[in-house]
Amino acid sequence: MARTESNMLPLGTIAPDFTLTDTVSGKEINLKTLAAKKATVIMFICNHCPYVIHLNNELVKMANDYADKDVQFIAISSNDVENYPQDGPELMKKHAANCGYPFPYLYDESQAVAKSYDAACTPDFYVFDGDLALVYRGRLDASRPNSGIPVTGEDLRKALDNTLEMKSPLEIQSPSMGCNIKWK
Repeated sequence: MARTESNMLPLGTIAPDFTLTDTVSGKEINLKTLAAKKATVIMFICNHCPYVIHLNNELVKMANDYADKDVQFIAISSNDVENYPQDGPELMKKHAANCGYPFPYLYDESQAVAKSYDAACTPDFYVFDGDLALVYRGRLDASRPNSGIPVTGEDLRKALDNTLEMKSPLEIQSPSMGCNIKWK
């Protein structure tokens, strides 16, 4: 595991479109179909990363907290499953069920989606407004495994609340940190 910070994609970037398989439903899903009218959160995560495991409960809580506010959460795993079989689609489906993910968990087999978002680590978070323009990229909060800092989702929650209130993007946005995406 190489500790990696996220790349800071320029604010205002339009979300690259994609069609990926949802490992939970088995259906092909398109970003345009999933996107919410007010905000869409795209998260690059995986099953085995300790940084993601550390945040899983908050991800579920946050997605449920914002479900009635016209915010869509979308999780994507782009890891190389040949070298990291624990991140394969069948195990993603089981992992989503065990964690109670209330959002689709998509498999990016070609890694083209991760590359189009300039994703670098798991977890890596992006918030897009109703026009699918990037308004936040970075961390969930300051907590890391074994840091003693509680997981609150503070940074991502502020970004979402700001977006829902149609305010300008947050001035301070800190990169996420986690395991590097396992490239082929």
